[in-house]
Amino acid sequence: MVSKLPDHLSIGQVADRSGIPHTALRFYEEKGLIAAERSGGNQRRYARAVLRRLAFIRAAQRVGLSLEDIRDALSTLPSDHAPTKADWARLSRSWRAELDARIDALQRLRDRLTGCVGCGCLSLRSCALQNTDDQLGHFGPGSPRLKPAGEGGI
Repeated sequence: MVSKLPDHLSIGQVADRSGIPHTALRFYEEKGLIAAERSGGNQRRYARAVLRRLAFIRAAQRVGLSLEDIRDALSTLPSDHAPTKADWARLSRSWRAELDARIDALQRLRDRLTGCVGCGCLSLRSCALQNTDDQLGHFGPGSPRLKPAGEGGI
């Protein structure tokens, strides 16, 4: 005998199946990433497709996308069906340039790291990590916009 799976899942069932805490599910719902219907007793009921949407959200987060980017991507899909492999392929192509730019920035950061003296001085002319695009370095070390102690400064 084949048992019929329920069309809708409770928040507890979704949390158990997805491994995502109840609090995160409510947060995702608040942010418009997933949607729930309400039962007669005002309990959340999620369509089974939400499990696939949650997997999509987690995968997108793992590649470094913001929840805003993920929400924008999901808004291009019908809310009543699970994202497909083709949906992921189409959307991931649109993210490729952004991810390539991030990878490039991280590689440049890594390459500059060995030249960092690590002193934290926000005015070192040569420190590309602590003081990128320093526009106040010619005033000397430290923070020239803060008044010295005794003059109303910190």
